[in-house]
Amino acid sequence: MATSHSKRPPFTRILVANRGEIAVRVMRACRELGIESVAVYSEPDRSALHVRQADHAYPIGPAAAAESYLRIDKLIAVALESRADAIHPGYGFLSERAAFAQACADAGVVFIGPSAHAIAAMGDKVEARRLMRKAGVPVVPGSDHALSSDGEVEKLASAIGFPVMLKAAGGGGGKGMRLVESPDQLKSALRAARSEARSAFGDDRVYVEKAIVRPRHIEVQVLGDTHGHVVHLYERECSVQRRHQKVIEESPSTALDEATRSEMGRVAVAAAKAVDYVGAGTVEFLVDQERRFHFLEMNTRIQVEHPITEAVTGVDLVKAQIEIAAGRPLGFEQADVVQRGWAIECRIYAEDPENNFLPAPGRIAVLRVPSGIGIRDDSGVYEGFEVSTHYDPILSKLVAWGATRDEAIGRMLRALGEYVIVGPTANVAFHRWALRHPAFRAGDIDTGFIARHFTPAALAEGTEADLPLIGAALAAIARGGTAVGANGAGPPGPPRSRWRELARREALRE
Repeated sequence: MATSHSKRPPFTRILVANRGEIAVRVMRACRELGIESVAVYSEPDRSALHVRQADHAYPIGPAAAAESYLRIDKLIAVALESRADAIHPGYGFLSERAAFAQACADAGVVFIGPSAHAIAAMGDKVEARRLMRKAGVPVVPGSDHALSSDGEVEKLASAIGFPVMLKAAGGGGGKGMRLVESPDQLKSALRAARSEARSAFGDDRVYVEKAIVRPRHIEVQVLGDTHGHVVHLYERECSVQRRHQKVIEESPSTALDEATRSEMGRVAVAAAKAVDYVGAGTVEFLVDQERRFHFLEMNTRIQVEHPITEAVTGVDLVKAQIEIAAGRPLGFEQADVVQRGWAIECRIYAEDPENNFLPAPGRIAVLRVPSGIGIRDDSGVYEGFEVSTHYDPILSKLVAWGATRDEAIGRMLRALGEYVIVGPTANVAFHRWALRHPAFRAGDIDTGFIARHFTPAALAEGTEADLPLIGAALAAIARGGTAVGANGAGPPGPPRSRWRELARREALRE
């Protein structure tokens, strides 16, 4: 579905202020629109895929994000030097920093996203709760202001009643969040939440919400243009999470009936209009067992999981962001947006599910990516690439589309069976386990799915699932070569599969 009917490129050159798969995704959209792309890179990212894909590339500093990807001054300087018309922030890093959006405006460079005002309003989670209440959006019972003293937290938590959630006032994304099930857990949870919030956002203030038992995490995609039009593009189910971080998403959600789906879309549009929202954004909700939904937060950026919305609606969200930022109106109305089929996304991480999902970086010795009808792989790596310890360990986002949920799951399982990564440990086997689990197949999921059902022993598979890995290892042996520096083996202990361990050892001789 086209956002605009104009054939003239909306910009001449766009700087992508990010790295990895999202930077590559934005650059592909630029290329399709006839726009040149500008990459920025830290020292370890000198040979990264997004640098190779860009028309122009500029170094911005050492590995530490605080000295490179988070340096507003450096990014603005590169934008001016490269004569970029606009900056796309991607997700993470500076994408939800009002100061960055304002700095772009001050420098005469278009920020591809909402206004600094909208980012600030929704970025302060307590202020966002106030705004949503005013707009008539259902909000989880809790504090109306950030709580600076531990005494305030203890008093309010007791008044609301346990269990409660402690949340960072200065940001979201699961950082500074703690579930407190009883009064005796409160002090230690509060110390941990404040410490994590301070580290992530430079702000240790928290607020308290009533914890919803076994909630579904469901979000609604919105698009708003500069002409006052706002539409929603339906929901994404994001309940399969570990440590409050999403790992599997799907659209539509099995939890919603048509009446609830329609009402959530209406409320999401109202939330966006409350802050004069422009661009792509996501309104996130917690949904209880009775399908009552409550505002959680609004993410004022493109989401990691945006491809599943693209798959079921046909709307290219990144192109839409770019065209909206250029002042073009949406080329469609709400009635034109229709969900077709079912899409599932599995986030492929360099992490070890058998070791508490800890990051497992290293050099990718062998990489075989699945393909075929209904399969999309948004990747930021390549064979020979060194997965860094300095950044989020996401390798790619694997998306499967089908006419039905069962078909989408079947395609995803087929694709996961074809996915081969030798070197860093990856979570491919975990995804196979999750999609085969009876509760997932039945749509009986919530944010506690992984904690309730997963144990490392669940991945003790037979050799059938390991055949792609074994084949890749044998191919690596045949090519010969020297040993690589990283290894993809798991923690010390008995091998999970003798074939798997042999395959990994032999493959790493390349």
